[in-house]
Amino acid sequence: MCQFCVQHGDGKAWYLQASTYAYDLDSDLKRADYLGDFLKGFPKDRDWALTNLTRLERLPAPLRNLGRAASTAMMKKNHFGQPVPIEECEAVFDIATSIVRIPCPCRYTAGNKTDGYCLAITTEPVDALLDRGFAEYDIGPDTQKFETLTKAQAMAILRRTEQEGLMHSVWTFATPFIGAICNCGCMAMKITIEHETPIMFKGHYLAESDLDACTGCAECVERCPFDAIAIGPGHKRAVVDTERCHGCGVCRSACEYDALRLVERDGAPEGLLVVGGATA
Repeated sequence: MCQFCVQHGDGKAWYLQASTYAYDLDSDLKRADYLGDFLKGFPKDRDWALTNLTRLERLPAPLRNLGRAASTAMMKKNHFGQPVPIEECEAVFDIATSIVRIPCPCRYTAGNKTDGYCLAITTEPVDALLDRGFAEYDIGPDTQKFETLTKAQAMAILRRTEQEGLMHSVWTFATPFIGAICNCGCMAMKITIEHETPIMFKGHYLAESDLDACTGCAECVERCPFDAIAIGPGHKRAVVDTERCHGCGVCRSACEYDALRLVERDGAPEGLLVVGGATA
């Protein structure tokens, strides 16, 4: 069970609790200011974070580990995430009924100004905050350019991003308030995996391969955003590294044979390969 589930979810999935979504964001000044300032300052903050994480890697291991732990602790208080499988994203949309497609700050700052990968999710419209947050971006969206979506339209976007190999994750803006579902992950994954500084929890699930159904086509290997799946050398079937798997479930969308499913992470051994319920 993740830390946020204990603190903010009464022992259940924290991102499926109505209390983690602000009812009236505009009246909650702390959270409102954080969301607006986060979007406005993201380009500069991204460059600062990546520069300092690179410097951190040059330090001796004790100082490096201390710095990483401090960074993770700070992010948990402000802006932290967790992969969520697509069926639970659908449940999130039932709670946070205001869904607005926005430009992706990660992609924009990296030089890709393609829209459509991030969704602002709240229980009330927050057009004014989004307008303020994106005001200085070159793409210059105003409230008319933010696209309000139905649940069906949002799910269609999530299915499209899965086909591109992109995971879905929920993110806090002044923890525990959840303000977005990201379908990009580029900045978060770079910091968490490449710089070994977690800014997201692993998901509540693990992917599991059905040895009998798997044909060894390796489509899931290509789609997994965490490099957690490989083709076993002996049986030529997909195997899942539970230590690397974040439980996003994106691998399933690549499999034509329904050979992959998600299982509860609790109780599964870390570091072993899960194959059809057995270990290999």
